[in-house]
Amino acid sequence: MQIKIYTIPIPGGEGMNEEMNKFLRSKQVLQVDQHVVSNEHGNYWCFSIRYLDTEPPRDGRKVDYRERLSEATFKRFSRMREIRKQLAAEDEVLPFVVFTDEELAAVAELPLPLTEGAMRTVKGIGDKKMERYGLKMLKILQDEKQ
Repeated sequence: MQIKIYTIPIPGGEGMNEEMNKFLRSKQVLQVDQHVVSNEHGNYWCFSIRYLDTEPPRDGRKVDYRERLSEATFKRFSRMREIRKQLAAEDEVLPFVVFTDEELAAVAELPLPLTEGAMRTVKGIGDKKMERYGLKMLKILQDEKQ
């Protein structure tokens, strides 16, 4: 996957909402920055979007993890999503930058007790992601068990 940046100047912006939302839904967005640009033509919003250029799901539907995972695994997955939201807020990034739902579902399916080595076997969780977020998530989960 290649990280790309897409900058959209939107004069007025009102008519571009659906086009921008369609673009955002079709990409794995990493970060969105917005600012007002002023020039001789007036003032307008400018959005800079960092994203991974990925293929959309084949059938266009989102995965329903409640149906895909067992009840116990879905409970772990849901707790991990709460932790992911907390970690994302701390770093001021979007939650899927921390872990995607697909990564969290794979982690939730790992045998317990969850270990660093096991987490590293999940596609998408490399050294940087493990060091930055995985170890924190493991610590929170282990502290909750005690």
